[in-house]
Amino acid sequence: MPKHIRALSLSILIGVGSVTAPAYGQALVPHVLQLDSDRLEEQGLNLAQEAAQLAQFQQYQLALPRAELATQLAPDNAQVWSLLGSLYLQVEELDQAITTLRKAQSLDRENPAILFALGSAYFQKDDYAQAVQYLEQGVRIRGDVPGALFDLGNAYYKLSRYDQAIEQYEQAVELEEEFWPAINNIGLVLYEMGDVEGAIEQWRSALEIDNQQAEPHLALAVVLYQQGDQEQAFLLGETALRLDDEYANVDYLRENLWGERLLTQAQQFLDLPRMQETLAQLSRSGNQPGEGSQPGEGSQPAEDVTPSEE
Repeated sequence: MPKHIRALSLSILIGVGSVTAPAYGQALVPHVLQLDSDRLEEQGLNLAQEAAQLAQFQQYQLALPRAELATQLAPDNAQVWSLLGSLYLQVEELDQAITTLRKAQSLDRENPAILFALGSAYFQKDDYAQAVQYLEQGVRIRGDVPGALFDLGNAYYKLSRYDQAIEQYEQAVELEEEFWPAINNIGLVLYEMGDVEGAIEQWRSALEIDNQQAEPHLALAVVLYQQGDQEQAFLLGETALRLDDEYANVDYLRENLWGERLLTQAQQFLDLPRMQETLAQLSRSGNQPGEGSQPGEGSQPAEDVTPSEE
């Protein structure tokens, strides 16, 4: 899943652990029909708990039918609808996700997790203005969620609201100083704004946090090649592809919010014979995306650019 939609984990979106069944005491309940209704709701909330637990292990197809049934048994519970909507979001059934999350919002209009989920859904539908609307509402209620700030920054970036994007990324990093994707994306924004040296500094900072990330390695490689530092660029590029050869796919780079200027240069760099040979070697060795060799197997990133490990 692309970097820009991984930020809000399912546990944040649905509040795993907060969907709880009501407690029942030993007092007699005088109306049998009410008792049946209560018990049905209890069963629904238990199913929602099971679905949430399955979702934590990415068992979304097993979680979905439980969550769908839970909404029938507990139709007035906003968290159950939020759970179902977030599961639809995880399996990229975006229209169903939005419909379901709107139902959740109608039951709990001030729940920031529901607003964040709606923002993520609209972002994935490329409706960035709507994404901003929901994410801004959520952040106004709860502004201490780095992933939500990151997603809002991404939506601003897609609308070319660059200064606002950087502001959101910086706030995310203030809350979580090792949040390398936000630092990486500041680099992407700065590069689109023409601040090449500023972008390089951000990508270096991202690698200081985690030098096993392919994306800042490749971004640095592309830019350094443009600046004429070819050997350093090749070392960085080879490291990036050994870490995750999905980054050889320009469509994947676009999904991860690389701007058109950087994308064009990346395509030129990846088409170079040395990079094509690296990809051929990875193919022959049977590496799968994300399962490449670790740095040091075949090439080392130079120490002055990438301090020694998404």
